[in-house]
Amino acid sequence: MAAYEKADLVRRMAGSVEALKGDLVGLRTGRASTSLLDPVTVEVYGSHMPLNQVATVSVPESRMLSVQVWDKSNVGPCDKAIRSAGLGLNPIVDGTTLRIPIPDLTEERRKELAKLAGQYAEKARIAARNVRRDGMESLKIDEKKNLVTEDERKRHETEVQKLTDATIAEIDAAASAKEKEILGK
Repeated sequence: MAAYEKADLVRRMAGSVEALKGDLVGLRTGRASTSLLDPVTVEVYGSHMPLNQVATVSVPESRMLSVQVWDKSNVGPCDKAIRSAGLGLNPIVDGTTLRIPIPDLTEERRKELAKLAGQYAEKARIAARNVRRDGMESLKIDEKKNLVTEDERKRHETEVQKLTDATIAEIDAAASAKEKEILGK
């Protein structure tokens, strides 16, 4: 059986784009969104859990998030996790509810977030290039095992390169759209 599978490469490259989009959704643009708190993990019950597994996150108004913690003993750890997540958010504890006002973005913070979007994009580009490398290596292995001819290998390598180029273009488009949104341009 051949080691090179185009469908697998397509799936893995699409995965790198989806991961990037997930990362970018978490970058705030001044509006409240429940996905803002997706990267937050809380240390409860002796392990780290995503915030949405110990509380309900909602958006009661455009500049406010509400986190309804299910277990009263987890309010402190949730508050601490949100404050230390590097999102620039300061929850207000109200019983088992954390109210989180979304502050206006300063120019400096916008630039930091745009830079972070660029870092996420670079991480996704690296992932796509790693998938390309794996595909190229498996093609060379297939050729050595006489599973494909040299011409077939070269044709498949061209396909892999085109797939990589398309994926990186998609990554760049997503990142630049997010940067424009963050910088308000």
